[in-house]
Amino acid sequence: MQLSIVTTLDYAVPEPVDVLLQIEAAMIPEQHVLHAHIDLPPVEHFARVPAQAQIGERIWLRTGAPLKLRYEATVEVDRILADVSTLPAVPTHLLPGETIDYLMPSRYCTSDTFHDFVQAEFGNLEGGARVAAICERIAATLTYEPGSSDAFTTAADTFKSRKGVCRDYAHLMIAFVRASAIPARFASVYGLGVEPQDFHAVAEVFLDGTWHMVDATGMTSPDRIAKIGVGRDAADVSFLASFGDVEMLSQTVEVEEVSPMRVLRRSAH
Repeated sequence: MQLSIVTTLDYAVPEPVDVLLQIEAAMIPEQHVLHAHIDLPPVEHFARVPAQAQIGERIWLRTGAPLKLRYEATVEVDRILADVSTLPAVPTHLLPGETIDYLMPSRYCTSDTFHDFVQAEFGNLEGGARVAAICERIAATLTYEPGSSDAFTTAADTFKSRKGVCRDYAHLMIAFVRASAIPARFASVYGLGVEPQDFHAVAEVFLDGTWHMVDATGMTSPDRIAKIGVGRDAADVSFLASFGDVEMLSQTVEVEEVSPMRVLRRSAH
């Protein structure tokens, strides 16, 4: 499947500020970036740096001008899909070193506070079967409610309130899975079918020797997702982090499937 992505950001910048961006679809084997272009205003400094786990890139900017940018891309998704519920967990002592950070509690995913609950609710299940049951439980008990959480909401807060947005679903999913001794991480993505359209968040779980996406909101699926980056939680994969004052004026995200006719027209030029 091919996805067309258009993202615009418009931020007021009262005084010179350093900004770290991560909005571009990652160039990784599971997806092919066929076309990409980013328009930026004049800046004092521009540099690309690797993102977490070497998935995607971040952009350092220093600017004193209004930050208006537009990112366009066409991404072909070529991800290996699997029924997560059938996959075995990797024994903890055999986990690769690069997965260990994703077993630990983090700022938003306080997995150490959920061990007793997870064991009581899902202790009869193992591996992917447990992950699938956790996903089903979160989908059934949480209400998707824009504006119900903020940048400080943790998995524990979401567990109590029973409502949130995609990042809250992902954080709770990650916390429960880590409490099951299965590595889980946060993935910032563009997802087809997400409503309202925006940057989206899903969990990734490490089963059977590789990472698999799980979207507890049910709005999209791995074959309709373009990955931006990954981290322990949302703090590691912010689409914009400013080291100084900025004010959001507007932001839009559009994700559409590229029709075969559109592909043919593009290739004809």
